[in-house]
Amino acid sequence: MAVPITASDRGPTGRGGRGTGRPTPTVPPQLRAWLGLIVVLAAAVVVVLGVLYAGHSRPGMVDRWVQPAVDGVRPPWRQVALAMDFLGEPAGAATLLLAAAAGCLLLRRPRAAVLVVAGVGIAVGMATLLKHLVGRTIHGDGNLSYPSGHTAFATALALVVALLATGRFGLGRTAGRLLVLASALVAGGAMGWAQVALGAHYPTDVLGGWCTALVVTPATAWLIDGAAGRLGDRTAGAGRRERR
Repeated sequence: MAVPITASDRGPTGRGGRGTGRPTPTVPPQLRAWLGLIVVLAAAVVVVLGVLYAGHSRPGMVDRWVQPAVDGVRPPWRQVALAMDFLGEPAGAATLLLAAAAGCLLLRRPRAAVLVVAGVGIAVGMATLLKHLVGRTIHGDGNLSYPSGHTAFATALALVVALLATGRFGLGRTAGRLLVLASALVAGGAMGWAQVALGAHYPTDVLGGWCTALVVTPATAWLIDGAAGRLGDRTAGAGRRERR
């Protein structure tokens, strides 16, 4: 996919205020190594939980410990849980994605807009694929539950926004890590709570969905940065040849 690079999508300026010509990456450089470690650890959690609960239709030990404290909430918290759940349904999710992508375009960050759609979409798609591979069910054979697609959606969207904010405001390593981690925890935790409270998922399904987003979103961002960088190099090379 060709990703146009606008003036606002370029990196820091050089001496004398001249632009370096380098496009702003979706993954800030100060977070790359740390996110790489997060991806590896999250992938391990997804695989381990998938193996443990493959083909199961009952809660595990962790689920039995956590679920009673969350399951079966009453009004007004049930309405809050239903509202959160709606945001992960097709209509609510599409609205959030369009709003986030439009915001990126208004900020003249087209590459971030691509990440909003691709990163979140691939995270949800991976969660759906894993559901069929693992085969864990809840409330009947037709209700595949691991991992939670709703939680993967909310976490992936929060990660994209946090990465954009880190680059946009030039946050340092510590501040950027805190923002990314806090965003993922708050968004994933809120959606995960709603899913368990409504009886749609086991707590370990929620953890699996959260970790799925932690794997897929940074990986998608790296792929987008790599593709855009190669496209920019080819465009620059073609421009130099035309000027000769």
